[in-house]
Amino acid sequence: MNAPAVNFYDGHPGDASLLDEVLRGLAAKPKVIPPKFFYDKRGSELFDAICELPEYYPTRTEVAILRDYAGSIARRAGQQCLLVELGSGASKKVRLLLEALRPSAYMGIDISKDFLLESTRKLAADYPWLEVHAACADYSQSLELPHCPSNLPKLAFFPGSSIGNFDPQEALLFLERLKLLLDPDGALLIGVDMKKDPQILEAAYNDAQGVTAAFNLNVLKRIQRELDTDLDPAAFRHDAFYNDDAGRVEMHLVSRREQQVRVDGKRFSFDQGESIHTESSYKYTVAEFHELARGAGYEAEEVWTDPRQFFSVHYLRLAG
Repeated sequence: MNAPAVNFYDGHPGDASLLDEVLRGLAAKPKVIPPKFFYDKRGSELFDAICELPEYYPTRTEVAILRDYAGSIARRAGQQCLLVELGSGASKKVRLLLEALRPSAYMGIDISKDFLLESTRKLAADYPWLEVHAACADYSQSLELPHCPSNLPKLAFFPGSSIGNFDPQEALLFLERLKLLLDPDGALLIGVDMKKDPQILEAAYNDAQGVTAAFNLNVLKRIQRELDTDLDPAAFRHDAFYNDDAGRVEMHLVSRREQQVRVDGKRFSFDQGESIHTESSYKYTVAEFHELARGAGYEAEEVWTDPRQFFSVHYLRLAG
């Protein structure tokens, strides 16, 4: 039996990008590694496992909102659009929308090539009426849509509160760039995690089974595997906490001892307790996110939340 047809485009966001950003990040003060490098195949599998954890409320809460309000979302968006999913991963959440939206075509964009191909082929098999495209690309850098139907209104779908991984100024710039993809008649459906009790937030990023710790440490295993380095992932530990002043959860990899790490012939020193900042996850009230969206040139048409006000899904149009 032939594999389902997926129109695939490889933007090659590969080793050169990883090397450049790791060298730049380890030379920075404080040290950083961008969270987009979490998502090799193993990292994507671990994140899927995180989404099933009892402590990790965002996924099941967003899924419930999308399931309950799929009809309302479809009425807002209209049918026969080009549905573009940013950071598509396993493409699970978009399945909640497909029957209600009945888009003319779907484009999944993700940085993990193997995971993207696997998930979009499943999507094409399960929805034979749907024209499926996939682009292996870094959506934080490029938002071009190669060889997609150009005559369709576009609906960008950005779930998972991934917008929270950007600092607010970076989020503003990202949303401004996204307008070029949407064209004047496009719209954005975006999931945003909300501010809440810090104990709930910290538990979500420090699960009892240690899956989030394994996900965080996997980025070091990826660097060890893909780059020329003597880095030892066992010399670091996972740490995550809520920074109330900044309104964000921070994830770090903390050096267990004083050490030096070589990457591509360059050496980087760590003090004991010094960390690599791997992820920020900003939380927003509805009013705060609407203010951010307005600053980027969007109008908020509708917002859906859960009864506990843990998570929000926003439907945004281009202003004017």
